[in-house]
This record gives sequence, C-alpha cells and structure tokens, in this order.
Amino acid sequence: MQPAAAQAQETILAARNVKKFYTGKDQRILVLDDITLELHAGELVALLGPSGSGKSTLLRILAGLVSPSEGQVILHNERLVGANPNVSIVFQSFALYPWLTVVENVELGLLAKDFDRTERRRRALAAIDLIGLDGFEDAYPKELSGGMKQRVGFARALVVEPEALFMDEPFSALDVLTAQNLREQLLDLWSERSMPTRAILMVTHNIDEAVSMADRLVVLAADPGRIRADLPGLPLAARRERGPEHTALVDALFRLMTSPHAAVEDILPSARPGQAPAHERPYQVLPHVAIGDLSGLLSHIARQGGREDLYQVARELQLEVDDLLPLVEALDILGLGEAQEGDALLTDIGRMFADADVLEEKEIFQRQALENVALIRRIVHDLEASPDRSFHEDALLEQLEQHFSPPEARRQLDTAIDWGRYAELFAYDDDSGEFYFEDEEPAREPPEEVRTRE
Repeated sequence: MQPAAAQAQETILAARNVKKFYTGKDQRILVLDDITLELHAGELVALLGPSGSGKSTLLRILAGLVSPSEGQVILHNERLVGANPNVSIVFQSFALYPWLTVVENVELGLLAKDFDRTERRRRALAAIDLIGLDGFEDAYPKELSGGMKQRVGFARALVVEPEALFMDEPFSALDVLTAQNLREQLLDLWSERSMPTRAILMVTHNIDEAVSMADRLVVLAADPGRIRADLPGLPLAARRERGPEHTALVDALFRLMTSPHAAVEDILPSARPGQAPAHERPYQVLPHVAIGDLSGLLSHIARQGGREDLYQVARELQLEVDDLLPLVEALDILGLGEAQEGDALLTDIGRMFADADVLEEKEIFQRQALENVALIRRIVHDLEASPDRSFHEDALLEQLEQHFSPPEARRQLDTAIDWGRYAELFAYDDDSGEFYFEDEEPAREPPEEVRTRE
C-alpha cells in the first residue's frame, strides 16, 4: 500500500452538487443541498453535524445505497450507478446472525466473491486476527460482549479489502471504555497502514471522537444539510496526546456547532467555509426538547453564575452534542439564552426563569413563546379567528408539510403543542386532533354505546 503522502492527492470517490429531496404528495422537501465533497486516498474523514443535517443520508448516497435527486457520485472518474462495489459499511448496530459463529459471520462478506471455501476461511481468519478476535473464531454472538460484536462487524467489513471503509456511528452503542479502546486500536491500525482499505469516512456526533481520529473534519449544517466547514485534522501526535491543541479544536468545533449563525472563519480560521443557507421557512425549525430538560439546563447554568463553557456543560451533564445542541437552540429561540464564544449565556429573562417558582415560570414561558415562536403564534391566531374558538390540526399540518417532510412536520407540530400546552396558551385533544382554548373545550361525541341506547 502507498504511504499516505503519496496517496493524498488521489480522489477515489466524490459527490458533485448532490441534492436529495424527500418527495411526498405534491411536495419536495430538501434534505441535502448542493453537496460537493471529495474523499482522497490516505484520508480518514469525519462527518460532523447536528441531527437533521443529513450525515447518514450523505454516507448512503456515497455508498450507492440511496440515489441523489440531483448531482452525481463519481467513482474513479466514472459516474456511480447502483451500489458502490468498493465500499464496506460498519453500522451502529452489530447485525450479526446469532446462529453463525464469529468466523462464519465474517465469511458472509466473501460469499459474493469468487473464492473457494478454503480461501474464504483463510481470509476470514486473517481479518479476525487483525481486529483482535483471535481465539473467538468458533464463538457465537451470544457469547460476546458489545465491543467484541462490533469487532466482528469491522472484520466482516474489512475481509473484502474495500477501497473505502464507511462507518456510521460505529461506537455509539458501546460503553465509554469499550468505545475508547476500540477507537484507539483502529487508529493504530490506520496510522500503521495495516488496514486493508485506502480511505475511511466516519459519521459521528461525538466531537471529541472526530478530533481524536480524523485526518480531516467536515461539518454539516442542518435544515437542509449542507457543508458548513471543511478543515484539516490535527497531526497524529496531537490527536494521541489530547493536550491543549486537541482541547482547543474540540472547543472550537463545539462553538461552531452551537452557533449556527456565526461566521465560520471567526471561529475556525483554518476551515474552508461551505455554502450559505439556500432558503428560509416561514416557521423556525423547533428543536424537539422537553420543557423539563430545558428548565434543568437553565437551572444548571444559573448555578454557574449565568454563563458556562458549553463543552464543560456537556461534560458535567454527560450530554452528547446531539443532546445539548437542541437545548441551546431552544434557549436561543425563546430568548432565554444564547451561545456566545463557546459559552452558554443566560439572558436577563433566562435568569428570571431560573429563579422563578412554577407559576412564574409558566408566565415567563408564555410570554416568550408567544413573542418568539411563529408556529405557536399561528395556532393562537387561528383559534382567536375561529368562530367557535377551535380548529382541527389538518390544515396546519398540511401547510407544515410544504416545508418539512411529513414525519418532521408532525414532530414540529407536536413540539409546538407541548410548548403551547405548558404555557397554557391553548389546549389540544389528542384523540380528535382539535385545538381549543382551555375554558372553551369543544363538545365531544358521546361514546358509541350511549348513542346506541339513545
């Protein structure tokens, strides 16, 4: 295998102006917007981004499992049609066949190849040895720990010697120590060029994991997914030492991902900025967070004096970035807090909320929701305009589906319902789908057995 420096300029796979739409009834929802990305030989690239940024969708498009709506995927200067034959994927779930042994599970990757049984077994055993599972060849999945099962997944992916190895959140189902151990061993194999693959693309939501492993980091923005920044990773020695340089990059990426409107160059001067948002929706994208979690975050930051480093907040509350980002976004939307220079900062109203009793909390939340959340304002307006002070959700849901996929439109409406109910701005009947004001509950149909007796 060529050394990394000699391989670095060779593009083995590329997305060119890729767009992906979700198509529903009379609508097209943009999921990925004009993605252009190259994967070079000798690179381990980490794809970072919040939920809804299309990380896994992009990975599947590059693997040929999903077709782009526009644009194309280029494999060695040829347009890719169908599944990418040069890629193997390791997913978050182990997906092992429980009735097969470890070596038999690994051999599955070779069944489509023109190898006889002896050669399949030889290659499978070599992959098992490479990944550190020798001695467990004849064990069944039920006998293995989570980390060992994922090693089988890696061996199965590597046994075909793919040109590119794709990993979709490969460590997220493992406990912290097991994940750390497996990451370090894989990085050793990669840095020593012992892995039978020429490039790695890893989807992750874990910033520390990305910085510790990647030669290059690509950050996606959400709604729709687009490349926000593309930057080189740390030198290998700095990744292993986890010293000040490592901490600084983790902190900068955290600031970038928790400041969706900040200029990339202000936070990461070494990054190549991506494209700007293509369009605006009439409603904000509401993060799907529970009021209790939001209140807990406000209280935590208030105890730290009203300002705390976001990375430190995540560590203290044991939150992944995918869990913390929606909470910070909700604070910002509601005017209760904001992300500023990598810190979570409470506004004056946010401090009042943190110090308030339950009734005062509701009053503050009611004012902020009505003032700042367009979808909640729309619901209240439609109720006030309705002759009987109630309306069915169908028309509103249909309008949301013009801007979101149907599942996301439902989640957006559910979030607005949760926030509006907590604020006591309106009530909602889950069974009928009716909105109404609390003191004007709509008449309900009597149960069928009552109507029958009548």
